[in-house]
Amino acid sequence: MQTGDNRPDQPSAANAVADDLADIILTRMAPGASLPSEAELAERYAVSRLTVREAVKLLAGRGLVDLARCRRAMVREPDGAAFADFLVSVLHNDSKGLFDLVEVRLSLEVQSATLAAKRANRAGIAAIESALQGMRDAEAADDADAEERFHNFDVGFHEAVALASGNRILGYLFEAMAGPLRSGIQISRQGHANRGHTLRDTIDAHQRILDAIRAGNARAAAEAMRLHLRNTERDISNALSDMGTPPSTRRSAR
Repeated sequence: MQTGDNRPDQPSAANAVADDLADIILTRMAPGASLPSEAELAERYAVSRLTVREAVKLLAGRGLVDLARCRRAMVREPDGAAFADFLVSVLHNDSKGLFDLVEVRLSLEVQSATLAAKRANRAGIAAIESALQGMRDAEAADDADAEERFHNFDVGFHEAVALASGNRILGYLFEAMAGPLRSGIQISRQGHANRGHTLRDTIDAHQRILDAIRAGNARAAAEAMRLHLRNTERDISNALSDMGTPPSTRRSAR
């Protein structure tokens, strides 16, 4: 690697250092651990401190480290921020992305409901129950923010199911989807109403999922979740049709 601060290959040197450090962070370092000092890294990679500084900034941009004044870069707790940003972009620019998201949810959430029915402990079930009660309270309220609270508790219900599955990767993926789901829910809710359904119907669908998980019936939990998401797909299709979205971006409900 070139070591001069103004050499034309400095960006590629910074990228190479960042790639190697990223591999180390992801495979050998725990959240909260500090990277070596700039001087140590510069010596290790035979580059300038400026190149190391740029490499660490790249790592921060990837969400792998936190930067703070007067201390070394620290390995971040992994989160789904980058994936969430990607999903928001997809949903914003292409309504077909709403259906892509439902298909992903069918794969992930049917499995999370299945596993939750097999593994959920008291705390996990209590979290699901709490989210459902929040939906009931919001449905009964009459203030301007009630619908937004209903949506948030709706997403919280599905997140609680994912966490109750006991699978950390499922929990991570759902965390990444939670924000974009709030946007998708607003559209599906319109189609839900167009089809003559109410928030009470949504609550009942979630209650069936909870009942199956609480009973430890994995098959019933999977079927209840699958039915709920298929209906969500129909609601989205109806809403987009009502909004005049071109047919090429919609999918027929199965």
